[in-house]
Amino acid sequence: MSPLLPSRCGVARSANREPPPYRFPADFLWGTATAAYQIEGTQNDDWAAFEQDVIQHRRFEQLAPGKPRPGHIHRLGDYSEEIRQKKTDFDSRIEDDLAMAAAMGHQAYRFSISWARLFPSPAHTEPDPAGLAYYQRIFAALARGRMTAVVTLFHFTSPAWLWQERAGRRGWERPDALFHWERFVRAVLHHFGEHMPIVCTLNEPMVYAYAGYLDGTFPPLEKRSGPKELVPVVAQLLRAHALSYRLLKEDAARRGKPVSVGIAQHVRTFAPLRNHNPLDRVTAMLIEQAFVWDFLDAIHSGVLRSKVMNVELAIPGLSGTQDFVGLNYYGRFYVKSSWRNPTKFEVLMHDPAQAGSDRPNELGWASYPQGFQEALCEAHNRYYLPIYVLENGTADSKDNDVDRQRLLVEHLRELYLARLQGADVRGYFHWSLIDNFEWAEGFTARFGLIKVDYQNNFQRAPRASAALYTRIIEQSGLDSELLEQFGPWP
Repeated sequence: MSPLLPSRCGVARSANREPPPYRFPADFLWGTATAAYQIEGTQNDDWAAFEQDVIQHRRFEQLAPGKPRPGHIHRLGDYSEEIRQKKTDFDSRIEDDLAMAAAMGHQAYRFSISWARLFPSPAHTEPDPAGLAYYQRIFAALARGRMTAVVTLFHFTSPAWLWQERAGRRGWERPDALFHWERFVRAVLHHFGEHMPIVCTLNEPMVYAYAGYLDGTFPPLEKRSGPKELVPVVAQLLRAHALSYRLLKEDAARRGKPVSVGIAQHVRTFAPLRNHNPLDRVTAMLIEQAFVWDFLDAIHSGVLRSKVMNVELAIPGLSGTQDFVGLNYYGRFYVKSSWRNPTKFEVLMHDPAQAGSDRPNELGWASYPQGFQEALCEAHNRYYLPIYVLENGTADSKDNDVDRQRLLVEHLRELYLARLQGADVRGYFHWSLIDNFEWAEGFTARFGLIKVDYQNNFQRAPRASAALYTRIIEQSGLDSELLEQFGPWP
């Protein structure tokens, strides 16, 4: 078998002879990340419409832990209408939550701006004043806490009105979608541009395309016939990114202030379930290229090339429109192919036969810290750009969240080793600051450094990992005691 094909590695962490402590530069940016729909009060967007339909038809099932059933939101009916509407009650706690983050030593905060909050109806040709006031509160709280704002413009949700058909198309595929997108971006820049030194235009575009148009688990809940049918959506997202990049740079030039622009790309290691099976290995390689790298490669070159989507399409104005590479990393998936039908394959979130070594989290996702270093080095070797880790975390609902603590240390160890190999990683954002609504998982998956007690008036309580993260930030790295205490899995 070709050595170029991916093989399954049984070791979860990288070998290293570098003695601790592992120190990061003084200007390394430490923060946490959230998204508007997951913590803010519900707006008039596509996900709100999906939630309402789920409640009306009582679709609350999942296929397996961490594997949503299309058209369902896991156990959503267990939560009251107040919880579903308020999500985490962040709207009334903006100042307190961000003051807590500042007190814990966080230097930056990544959040998204809701398109639907600023433009709740197509009649709004100017942003809604209440929406502007809402985000002014966030920027003001960050300024008081001396935290850098890292703004995401599109984090999976769009206004409900965008899904009304125009010329037989809905959502991003409408002929006027980019017109409305430009209006939104210009409004954000006009009111908040001077406070946005780092901007992520799109969050996980391939997750959005796959989950919304092939898997049917995200709005618009479509199940198209194959990857080639994703091309119109992926191409439009690339155009939206290129347009945003140009607008951001023009605004920064007018203000005389620099802005750094990129996307947040979801990264997984895709490994063959069976090393002896060459089709598993080939399929894993193709999936990883399509899911992780095709979109970033397109931004780099200006041409969307994909074997899986069977496309080669030049996007005008796209080439070189990223100042940094943003990566969201959560672990390893396994690929199981079929010789009888090579286009029909399974993606497993962990290997049931090796669950002990995979250490799957509460969603069944396999942990694989070594893959984090590999992804960071691959991004460096492909693009030679600064890198920000815009999401990294795990689902662990326990108050003494040992799994989250251990994985935090293990991933930062791998990040340090990637920097030793030349990867210019400039910041790390833990997902998430607080527990949140986790898309098709509903409220069941808990990713927060800070616990949200949904049944007790949304009360906040820091988990043990919150203090650990503060300690890491204060010493700007990992000392020998932390590496010993939270070393490899027992």
